Amino acid sequence: MTTTTNRILRFVWPVVPALLAVLVVTLLLILVSDNPPRVTYEALWTGSFGTPERTFSTLAFWVPLLLCATGLLVTYTAGLWNIGVEGQMIMGSIAASAIALRVALPNPGLPGWIIVPLELMAAAAGGALWAALAAMLKTRGGVHEIFGGVALNSLAIIATNYLISGPWQPPEGGTFRGTVPFPARALLPLLGETRFSPLSLALALLALGLVVLTLRGTTWGLRLKALGKNLRSAFLLGVSSEREAVTAMMFCGALAGLAGAVRVLSWFDSLRQSISGGIGFLAILIVLLAAQRPLWTLIIALIFSALLTGGTVVQLRTQLHSAISGIIQGMLVLTTLLFGDYRRLFRWSPGTEAREVPHD
Repeated sequence: MTTTTNRILRFVWPVVPALLAVLVVTLLLILVSDNPPRVTYEALWTGSFGTPERTFSTLAFWVPLLLCATGLLVTYTAGLWNIGVEGQMIMGSIAASAIALRVALPNPGLPGWIIVPLELMAAAAGGALWAALAAMLKTRGGVHEIFGGVALNSLAIIATNYLISGPWQPPEGGTFRGTVPFPARALLPLLGETRFSPLSLALALLALGLVVLTLRGTTWGLRLKALGKNLRSAFLLGVSSEREAVTAMMFCGALAGLAGAVRVLSWFDSLRQSISGGIGFLAILIVLLAAQRPLWTLIIALIFSALLTGGTVVQLRTQLHSAISGIIQGMLVLTTLLFGDYRRLFRWSPGTEAREVPHD
């Protein structure tokens, strides 16, 4: 296999598992549904992009998903399984809520162009510090980032429930529904009556571009790649595994914190229970499916957002359960695991060229 063929396959091959997943789901729909599969797919498309409002709803869910996935590109490059991204997102939402409730609410004269940047900076700091704690548990305490991340996720959920039913409870009394609504000037500027903030999309795309440039064209990016590929070689090259691990986790945590701020300042208008909505865990799956490729990370994140947004319309129009979107996601994962590595399928390894077989 030539180098050119390898590059082409590497770029286009992710489409193959997706097509296989669609084929399998189509066969399942033929077996279990009274409607043609086309009706289900049309309902899914309508629910995701059928109207401007639904399109903006899909984009509003896509933005925090993309922010978390972008941060995970950094930690996975460094060989770190940042399972704690969900908790980092929650802590970002808590930090942004603290500014809204403790700064914006008591100071009605403070303008939004001051409050919103403060909320975003606080969210990034909250997520980064929570990620730094997981990194320090790994580098200093010998606790694997998976176990540390799971524990910190639980603590972040407990902290949210405590705040909305305790110190930040509404005047009418404690509740697990959420805090009092934030002032309008403390929210991200939205597009019309939708939940979509163009500012949040700009931040997500800027973050993705920054990560791509960092990983491909900076010394820090090379150090992260060395750390992720071979720990011993990185040590011999003078790369500090502790320093790079902490900075990579904090960078990811900062983006996850921003994702939490987007959720609490645009999708909602207050701190709610389960504010993350499982976005952090979904982002982990997306980066794995994309094999850490930024462009495919962006595309797969949008596809997953569309599937989740359009599931309700599928249920209304076809009488199928909205979990059909979850079935499609699961099938995407399965086909990617089975057929995602074209080199394994073709029994080819990097650096090996096809050889001519002599004829008699």
